[in-house]
This record gives sequence, structure tokens and C-alpha cells, in this order.
Amino acid sequence: MNDGFHLLDLLFFAVAAFVVLRLRSVLGRRTGSERPAPPQWQRPTDPASVDNVIDLAAARKPAAENAAGPPVGGVAAIAAVDGNFTPDSFLAGARTAFEMIVSAYAAGDKTALRPLLADEVYRPFAAAIDARERDGERLETELVAIRKAEIVSAGLQGSVAVVTVRFVSDQVNLIKDDQGRIVEGHPDRVTDVTDEWTFRRDTLSPDPNWQLAATRSPDDDQD
Repeated sequence: MNDGFHLLDLLFFAVAAFVVLRLRSVLGRRTGSERPAPPQWQRPTDPASVDNVIDLAAARKPAAENAAGPPVGGVAAIAAVDGNFTPDSFLAGARTAFEMIVSAYAAGDKTALRPLLADEVYRPFAAAIDARERDGERLETELVAIRKAEIVSAGLQGSVAVVTVRFVSDQVNLIKDDQGRIVEGHPDRVTDVTDEWTFRRDTLSPDPNWQLAATRSPDDDQD
């Protein structure tokens, strides 16, 4: 893992047992492409509606398989001011961040989410967790695999480095009520989910850590 994800490294090892024992949440939408899966795997709920956070309940289209490579100019601009930045090391950290965030969201662990999310993302995520608790619902999610993680845009906004990563993952998700009954999702279906997450970091700050600053569906503009 590169220096840009030092905090993520520490948190990953601190919650390793938690990650293994808990089912994970996927902060995304279903593509409608589903496959059989073991009956234990499960599905997420819907956070508060905020412009820079995707609607978890809406359906998605399958991800394009022939996506363009990383934006060379933007990557070079970030690397010029951050000697530790490379696409490969950044994506390794982003994958870890993706797993940690979706796991903490499913578990309702706001303490684990807080350092990983920018304020504008943390607020709706925390609100969704609180709403789930009020409704007596439990989110259970298995992140089966991250099939793809690729940089789709990168650049500098002043001194702030901004990188958007497209994740294509396989998941099975359920929502259960306080009696353990399934109220949403199917226990025997793997779903393809595509998310675009934007990470940012101030390159002038001594803090080397990136935060999740926005999430969206790549087909939002087509809705």
C-alpha cells in the first residue's frame, strides 16, 4: 500500500477480524444481471438522498467491459506534486478502502467510517445507518469479488488531488427486519454492481490519507 493510504492500512489490520466475521455492504445499485449464489450471501439499504451520494436502491446497467485506460495527463499532474503517487499503488489502496467502507456501512459502524469519508459523504451515510436502526432493519451483504477497479478521471483542483475510480463488483445482499425475515433482496442471487467513487487529498497537507468525497452511478447522466 502506498503512503497515500497509511491510515487505511492501520484500520484494515485493526478491523481484520471484524471484516472477516461481518457480511459486507455494497454502496451501489443492482445492474439487473444476477447469477446463482450460496444462500448465505446478501443485499444493502438506501442512504439519505444527497447529490454526491448514489441512490443505493435504484437499478444499474452492466459496466462496459472495454473501458479506457487511466487519464495520463491527470495522473502525471498528481504524480508531479506527490512523489508517492502511482496508479497501481493508488488502486491497491482504493480497493482496500472500498472493502472497508462497504463493510463498515453494512455493520453500521460510524466510528470506522468517520476517518475514511469526507463530511459531505459521511453525513448521508450516517443518516442512513440511523434510519436503518430506527426501522429495526439489518443490512447483510457479501462482497463476493471486486472484478475491476480502474481510474476513470484524475487531476488537480488547486492543491487538491482528485481521483475517480470505477469499481465493478459481484455481491449478494439482503435487508432483514427485526424478526430476521427478508424484506428486500434474494439470498440466492449474485448481482453485478458498478460504482464510481471519487477520492481526494490535499497535496499540501502533511496528512497522506485520501478520503471518499463522492459516489455515483456511471449511468446517472443517462437517467
